[in-house]
Amino acid sequence: MAIHSGLLRLSTAGHGEVIDVTDGVRSVLRTSGVELGVVTVFVPGATVAITTMEYEPGAVADLRTLLERLVPAAPRGEDYEHNRLNADSNAYAHLRAALIGPSESIPVIAGALALGTWQQIVLLDFDDRARERVVSVQIAS
Repeated sequence: MAIHSGLLRLSTAGHGEVIDVTDGVRSVLRTSGVELGVVTVFVPGATVAITTMEYEPGAVADLRTLLERLVPAAPRGEDYEHNRLNADSNAYAHLRAALIGPSESIPVIAGALALGTWQQIVLLDFDDRARERVVSVQIAS
């Protein structure tokens, strides 16, 4: 088994920003030359996540609204223990990232990501400030 790796570096605004990283992942895949295998996309950090979705304005807005209902930010979220114990303000970001998770695995078939027609790979940055993020892309063949 061979492993090929690449990194994507992004500047994010935080605050629930959703960024399509599909083309970056495809670029790493093309460079690898892998025809059959699996791509794992992973983002380190406790306030950031990776998932797949239809990346279009309506779906992005709906996801952001859903997450705000499930895990509200301040002022409704002021009672979070993380914020109280750490004199912090981003507990909601940690919780949202934990719900979605830091990685996705996508099959590679005939040298292409086996994504659905309307499916893209997205990074969600939930932190309450701008950040520099690194996305790890590993391809096993």
